[in-house]
Amino acid sequence: MEALNKDLWVFVETGENGAPRSVGLELLGPGRRLADAQKGALVAVVIGYQTGPAVEEAAAYGADRIIVVDGPEYQHYTTDAYADALYALVEKYGPTTMMIGATNVGRDVGPRLSCRLKTGLTADCTAVDYDEATGNIAWTRPTFGGNLLATIMCPDHRPQIGTVRPGVFKKGERREGSRPEIIREDIHITADRIRTRVVEVIREMNAENVNLESAEVIVAGGRGVGGPEGFGPLKELAELLGGVVGASRAAVDSDWIGHVHQVGQTGKTVGPKLYIACGISGAIQHVAGMSGSDTIVAINKDPDAPIFQMADYSVVGDLKLVIPALIREIRESRK
Repeated sequence: MEALNKDLWVFVETGENGAPRSVGLELLGPGRRLADAQKGALVAVVIGYQTGPAVEEAAAYGADRIIVVDGPEYQHYTTDAYADALYALVEKYGPTTMMIGATNVGRDVGPRLSCRLKTGLTADCTAVDYDEATGNIAWTRPTFGGNLLATIMCPDHRPQIGTVRPGVFKKGERREGSRPEIIREDIHITADRIRTRVVEVIREMNAENVNLESAEVIVAGGRGVGGPEGFGPLKELAELLGGVVGASRAAVDSDWIGHVHQVGQTGKTVGPKLYIACGISGAIQHVAGMSGSDTIVAINKDPDAPIFQMADYSVVGDLKLVIPALIREIRESRK
């Protein structure tokens, strides 16, 4: 379709009780910059049920306009309902660009939407920019197993759509008192159009306590922890620092810890204030998921481990000795 305006849309995904997922708010930051470059408005699109909290947060994080679709059929995500609603909105308003979080929801609805609109989609982006020469969005994503970065443009079709990994961008400054224009669209999907339904929600044990994308401190373990028992001290250290436990793919594939903890290209992309890498060699696939951390501390027995090349502080030593000593020092300092 042809774009009707130069607006940039950010899909603000909702969760329980209408609260926004963090990634949607994160994308409003770069969305502001790109919308200004395109000379269009920054529009937050909120779909869900009882979406008041998400609308309030989208306003506080800088949206010029918020388009809201609210109804009980959107309480639980279904491909049919969300794809129909988004398609109807895009057809009506014609934005030139749309950014979606690369969550399970975004990775499902993004391709469905782009196919219906007969436009392109760049998936799993780690950077976005505006190309002044062409007026296109430059979407950057890892390729060839994370060994290369590809920059992709969509010059011939609109809207340009990309899914962006959570944690790539940090949330901007929250501003109270913002008064964006709020447009409420009455789009309801009949039950016969929704081919799936949620029968039961089964939560992974303790998964609700693992929010890697929003964590300010992450203590992550890799193959060097030696086994599932090696994560015990890491969990203790994370609790002391008010953080959470992460893991490399090697540790997850070995069934030492659940996939919900995985950081990296096939896991979560994170950007905490402090990232402590314990027994992680620093494979490029893992680095792709944590290189945005403010401060990186690496602990490894191998002095030539690649992780040391990007660490702010490096400890060459046995983590089975270093971590307990660090825990003791922290406890002593707090007495």
